[in-house]
Amino acid sequence: MTKTQIAWATHVWNPVTGCTPAGDGCNNCYAKRVAETRLRGRCGYPADEPFRVTMHPDRMEDPLHLRKPARIFVCSMGDLFHDDVPGEFVARVFDVMRRCPQHQFICLTKRPQRMFDTVNIGNLPTPHMASYLANLWLGVSVWNQESAERFIPPLLDTPAAVRFASYEPALGPVDFTKLRTGDSTTPWLPALGKLDWIIAGGEAGPNARECNRSWLTTAWKQSCVHGVPFFFKSWGDNSTRNHESCGAEAATENSVNFQG
Repeated sequence: MTKTQIAWATHVWNPVTGCTPAGDGCNNCYAKRVAETRLRGRCGYPADEPFRVTMHPDRMEDPLHLRKPARIFVCSMGDLFHDDVPGEFVARVFDVMRRCPQHQFICLTKRPQRMFDTVNIGNLPTPHMASYLANLWLGVSVWNQESAERFIPPLLDTPAAVRFASYEPALGPVDFTKLRTGDSTTPWLPALGKLDWIIAGGEAGPNARECNRSWLTTAWKQSCVHGVPFFFKSWGDNSTRNHESCGAEAATENSVNFQG
């Protein structure tokens, strides 16, 4: 486990590394790029396929040795809820989080249904463990309206102390106040009434795709109206303005980090 420059965490813990694409938001995955260019054949990353889903049992108890309270990003280089991660291994990760109440654990996934199944009906060490873990933050990564409507509803049905959406990279507009659910009885979901936190930013790095600043400004304004803490990451490396983005700079000045 190492310290990190990720602004909303203090440490990263990677008992699982590697992943596979879950949609367009993954096209320029920073973790895959780092694994293939810097970590191939090193630090437990396979030489032949460095971003292959890989378990690292030797890292499992790292948080137990960190005495000072920390905010820990779980699996920054992978997805804990990937189908290739055995349920028993996920259960061991949850047990470590249970044993470290002094830390906050932040889990971000693009596989919310597996997360929902694990927490609600899976084989966690203690039944309904997630419902009483005060240090568990669960989030989903979204990049446009379609991904938000697929990923956020399962998240909101999953017990956690904090539920959040990471709107990064922003590749299209998202209306967090009105998500289509496919349920004829409740077709619209007011997600901002249930989310505890939003992270947002444009895409960075090589081949960064366009981020219209009005998308992020709109998300920030919606968060302000609904009293949801908003963490603004950056405009990204290929952002554009339009006539609707007059409040964009305010989003930068008023970014807030959720303190729990």
